[in-house]
Amino acid sequence: MVSFNKKAEPPKRPMWSGRINIGLVNVPVKLYTMVRDKTFSFRFLRKRDSCPLGYQRVCTLDNKIVDWGDVARGYEVRKNEFVVFSKEELDALRPEADERIRIDKFVHFLSVDPIYFDETYILAPDKSEDAYSLFLAALKKLGMAGAGKFTLRNKERPVLVHEYRDSLVLTTLHYAYEVVDPLDLEDVKELKQPDENELNLAVKVIQNLTGEFEITEYRDMFAERVDAMVKKKLKGESIVVERPKKEEVKELMAALQETLKQLEKK
Repeated sequence: MVSFNKKAEPPKRPMWSGRINIGLVNVPVKLYTMVRDKTFSFRFLRKRDSCPLGYQRVCTLDNKIVDWGDVARGYEVRKNEFVVFSKEELDALRPEADERIRIDKFVHFLSVDPIYFDETYILAPDKSEDAYSLFLAALKKLGMAGAGKFTLRNKERPVLVHEYRDSLVLTTLHYAYEVVDPLDLEDVKELKQPDENELNLAVKVIQNLTGEFEITEYRDMFAERVDAMVKKKLKGESIVVERPKKEEVKELMAALQETLKQLEKK
């Protein structure tokens, strides 16, 4: 069952241990999971008896099941044309996991575009409280982050080591070639200038809805509804399926005016 408490439970054990490497300086650390995906996971079952369905490796040519010993990895270069790699070849190409978070330079944390942020992990001291505290205090005082590289699960990623809530965290980054520039899309390039009256109304709507961001205000309603239905089904209660009504789509100017009226009444 999924827990919807305001705080996620801290992990019981680290997923990695090593050191932050800055020139000749080393800060031993442990890496902990920070973000936990609480999305509901469903299994495929046979309808008549709820038997779980297994996964099999079936050849698309003869529909025969393939043993793991006969499985190779291939990169598709053209439709149904593959370059085949052996396990030994791939292992030789993988980056070396040398138990280091290698810091190359320091940058202003706010200068890094958050669109490149991927996953964030907690860094805790590993019998290195003095060095850890010193490094943390220096980064916090300057508003800086250490930029470098780190290999996790055989994948080398650019990373930032930075301060968050009086601790060090590590954020993996996407490579530049993994992020699409919106201006490369024709749909975005062809935007026209908005009508002045529409713009003024849009500004008023935004001003009326301006406030402080609080993440706990947002809830995963689908997950909560699934959780409630699971509990009902376990109790043997009958389920009545109610589909949400579709909202009426209004013309832009009318929608802006009506939204503004509703906000001014509050």
